[in-house]
Amino acid sequence: MELLRGKTALVSGASRGIGRAVAAALVREGVWVGMVARSEAELRRAADEVGGHAIAADVSAAPDVHRLTDYLAELLGDAPDLVVSAAGAFSLAPLAATDPTEFERIVAVNLRGPFLLVRAFLPLMLQRGSGHLVSIGSVAGRVAFPENGAYAASKFGLRGLHAVLEQELRGTRVRGTLIEPAATDTALWDAIDPGARAGLPDRAAMLRPEDVARAVVFAVSQPEHVEVSSLAVRAHG
Repeated sequence: MELLRGKTALVSGASRGIGRAVAAALVREGVWVGMVARSEAELRRAADEVGGHAIAADVSAAPDVHRLTDYLAELLGDAPDLVVSAAGAFSLAPLAATDPTEFERIVAVNLRGPFLLVRAFLPLMLQRGSGHLVSIGSVAGRVAFPENGAYAASKFGLRGLHAVLEQELRGTRVRGTLIEPAATDTALWDAIDPGARAGLPDRAAMLRPEDVARAVVFAVSQPEHVEVSSLAVRAHG
């Protein structure tokens, strides 16, 4: 883990859930972490608690990402060593009952956000000759589940985006990783109550955000000649 000490990272969706757990895990390894989320008050509380640097921004909005890039360039003098796209949105509805606005919201957060972060920071990483881009995908990016139309579209799309990125990074010293966890107990489930719905896992049986964070730390702490391209994480037992 000494490979991480002194590095810099940007983590989106960092006010809660997987993003917050990733930020906390990286801080513990000696990484300077810029924590990004839309809710400024909640983000500042999380940053104070884990020792990160709060930066309020909506990573699914191009103007916000542009300002974020300029801010980090001024603050750090360079692009972060690590960029972790962990912001997420989730809801359930049959396709025929899915509201187009909700569909667009989920795709914007889960797919456009990671794309905009890659587009913003990859050129700087390529110029520098180092960097690591990590996206938090989902088992729902490989397996179709009922009522997951919007979420599956975003996560299948994220997997496709990563596959193209993987090809474009060949021959460079920049690495990319897609982490694909199974159901994880975060606030995204609060409005759904999965225990009361057939076919959904009970929250007590789900992964914890810290489990996913450990997978991220494992991927980004490998020697420079090693790339963990994708990593599936599931609850056992």
